[in-house]
Amino acid sequence: MKIGEVGLLTNDVVRLADFYKALLNIDNGSSDIVHQTLIADETMLTIYNDGSVKENNNRNMCLAFTVDDVDEEYQKLLKLGTDIIEKPETRPWGARNMSFYDPDRNIIYFRSFI
Repeated sequence: MKIGEVGLLTNDVVRLADFYKALLNIDNGSSDIVHQTLIADETMLTIYNDGSVKENNNRNMCLAFTVDDVDEEYQKLLKLGTDIIEKPETRPWGARNMSFYDPDRNIIYFRSFI
């Protein structure tokens, strides 16, 4: 069994999808206001408005992305005006991690392995 999709439910699909397009340096060619698929590899990343109002106070889930260089991504996030939770730091187990909020206040981690 594999996880087939991670979906972020939002009140504003375009705003959140545009953030992730800039963050991940991808373009899905869509400006759909209801549903956008951003990553369509083994595990998909979708942004979706199911019609219900979101309170944007999710405290039970986060996303983690493995990146080549956390410090490079940190500089990119600063240019995007992203709200940083934790600056890049090397962990005792060897990973270099950082965390930040997306526009809906979901917690996102970037990590690289040295």
